[in-house]
Amino acid sequence: MDISIKQTDSLDSDVKFNKRRKKTSMVWDHFTIFTVNADCVRAFCNQCKKSFAYISGSKQAGTSHLKRHIALGICPVSRNNQDNDQLGPSTPSPRSIISVNGTNRPRKRYQAGSKVANIYLNEELCSREFVKMIIRHDYPLHMCQHSGFVDFVRALHPELNMMSVSDLEEQILRTYLRMKQQILDLLNEISGHISLAIDFWTSNQSLVYILLTGHFIDKDWKLQRRILNFVRIPFPDSDTVFNNVVASCMADWNSEGKLLTITLDHSNANKNARGNLRRLISIKNSLILNGQLIINSCYTRTLSSLAKDAIGCVKETINKVRDCVKFVKTSEAHEERFNKLRLLLQVSSNKTLSTDDLTKWNTTYDMLMAASELEQVFSCLDTIDPDYKLTPSTEEWFQVKALCKYLEVLYEAASILTSPVYPTSNIFFHKVCGIQLKLMEDYASPDFFLCRLSKRLLEKFSRYWEDCFLVLAIAVVMDPRFKMQLVKFNFSRIYGVDAETWIKIVDEGLHEVYLEYVVQCLPAPTFLEEGNDTLLKIEAPQEDNLVSNGDDFPDFDIYISDIMGGQQHLKSELDQYLEESVLPRVQGFDVLGWWKVNRTKYPTLAKMASDVLSIPFSTVPPDSVFDTGDGKIGGHQSSLQSSTLQALVCAKDWFQYECSDSPYRISGKDIPTEIVKPEF
Repeated sequence: MDISIKQTDSLDSDVKFNKRRKKTSMVWDHFTIFTVNADCVRAFCNQCKKSFAYISGSKQAGTSHLKRHIALGICPVSRNNQDNDQLGPSTPSPRSIISVNGTNRPRKRYQAGSKVANIYLNEELCSREFVKMIIRHDYPLHMCQHSGFVDFVRALHPELNMMSVSDLEEQILRTYLRMKQQILDLLNEISGHISLAIDFWTSNQSLVYILLTGHFIDKDWKLQRRILNFVRIPFPDSDTVFNNVVASCMADWNSEGKLLTITLDHSNANKNARGNLRRLISIKNSLILNGQLIINSCYTRTLSSLAKDAIGCVKETINKVRDCVKFVKTSEAHEERFNKLRLLLQVSSNKTLSTDDLTKWNTTYDMLMAASELEQVFSCLDTIDPDYKLTPSTEEWFQVKALCKYLEVLYEAASILTSPVYPTSNIFFHKVCGIQLKLMEDYASPDFFLCRLSKRLLEKFSRYWEDCFLVLAIAVVMDPRFKMQLVKFNFSRIYGVDAETWIKIVDEGLHEVYLEYVVQCLPAPTFLEEGNDTLLKIEAPQEDNLVSNGDDFPDFDIYISDIMGGQQHLKSELDQYLEESVLPRVQGFDVLGWWKVNRTKYPTLAKMASDVLSIPFSTVPPDSVFDTGDGKIGGHQSSLQSSTLQALVCAKDWFQYECSDSPYRISGKDIPTEIVKPEF
């Protein structure tokens, strides 16, 4: 369009518009209105002559897009003028001056609520969000100095200065300390115990780290899971490595007397170190039955190891199936023929073919499941696609299907840990029993392949079962839907005629733990001074039928009256609980909510239940449940100082629990920087 031809018409139209409303926006210093026709009015940039919509019929476009054209430097002429001005001896601030046709005009301040991004700059908010981004996404710290990122930030706002790496490290530590104070407040409020999960991590520099995660029930009877420490250990083979790390962790969190039990990763744990830890915890905590409640093997690592072994038994067959899937998925022509044949054969499977990730065993399971359901299509594919020459045999497809049944059981057992909410310990017993039964049944199978496949897996899993069955059983007894009935049901299938022996072990262990809680709940003795003699006074419950025998054991009588319910007129809380009928199994049952409601009926047993139900069986984070390897430290993270690395790992975990309505959300309160926990 010829602008000069329309100039006169536009001036006349300007008069009409000015009569309608006086224009006060600063954009009219840089734009001119032109009438295209009766229903269309456009605004032209005075510098680059680009036109923009202004009025179309009865609709008015407003001026926001015009402001962005000038204020954000989109106009090429305006941007060039600013760049030239910056080369001079004195450069006005872009917040107050915009160069227009070689002249500087004062920039008017926009009203509050303007959509222009760079009018108001909150540097504190920008820094806080940048630190949060680095922590949550594991970005390298030196990202703040990358030229591409710096250019991007300056395009968003020219006045936003990026912090240095040292400043970023300081801000990360301050964020970590602010969040740590919130976790400390949370731990100080709990009345129960804390259980630790210990996992090994390694870096590409062969440095070894230990990740300690605390599990506990909060004051509202909700299961909480928090990473507490992430420390580098210079001597991972030391016999005292666990003792030092655990003691330092509990002291760091002011929880020396709250440790209940520990879950380890058996694959990396030093045998002597585990023995020393068991003895140490047994001395400090009588609740764990001389160390029998310590879990030596990680549930998740055990499942991953079984999956890897099962896949390894039919490695050649899996490679052939993998090549078949790649043949279809890596060529559009091959995939089109495959889908055409699938329709012709009317295969009803809803699975989608996909290649697997060798670092995650669940992807191999998904690939094999989809391929086995499409066996008929693969078997006939050579009739429609002459390039296909990879058809597995009938025996090989049988092996794949048998393997999928194993992986399905393991997959369902592992999937309970992929939920954002960590499960209570009562969930694991039935899953573990199911795996044990499956392996035992196949080992007794007359089929040679099933027997050979299950033999190695059964040997490995039986070691895990023997180590953990007591803790698993005690945990499921704390579920009022199952109690001892589920233990008896599964043990009868696993042990047959010997089931009663194993049931008795669980029953005795259960009562031993309960008696320890009863003793701890007894009132503490008080000492009174009378003259020069110190007298011991036992504060005992006053009961009419409690008669002193006149001997030297009044405190023993009190002890017996509380714990030996079978010999007194009242039964113990545990026996009452076990004798009551199990609850109906309803979906979404909240076991902790049930104990919260019934804690007045079973005050001592409820304390025991809250501790037992928080025992962790897995040491790995939820996003690593299906990983086939150990935890790894990223390349850029391994070069960081240990204090910074711990702050990054812990804060990333804590951020997922931060929300506006949470009583434990991270506040803006500034906590002075302090020395971070020393290394070992």
